[in-house]
Amino acid sequence: MTTFDKREDAFEQQFAHDEELRFKATARRNKLIGLWAAEKLGLGGAEAESYARSLVMSEIENVGTHDVVGKIRKDLAAKGVVQSDHQIGRVLTELMEKAIADIKAGK
Repeated sequence: MTTFDKREDAFEQQFAHDEELRFKATARRNKLIGLWAAEKLGLGGAEAESYARSLVMSEIENVGTHDVVGKIRKDLAAKGVVQSDHQIGRVLTELMEKAIADIKAGK
């Protein structure tokens, strides 16, 4: 194996690692924002967990953060809870940072 081949393998392994981290962090972020939204919706316990799980599955099935934000916005509006797209986006960003830090810390 040449040096170039070794570098190529290292880059491929790093890419795979980064993609796995991104997938796990996104799933964790969606669960966290689901719990955040569930609290705003007045859900607790098993209902909150179920709502959060539905957001995780929504992202996996539809592959899109816009679907998650849209679902949260729609659900909050249906209950009369006012949250702007900016506020939801800010929470998403904060929770993504937390999710990445938690995963890197082995939590």
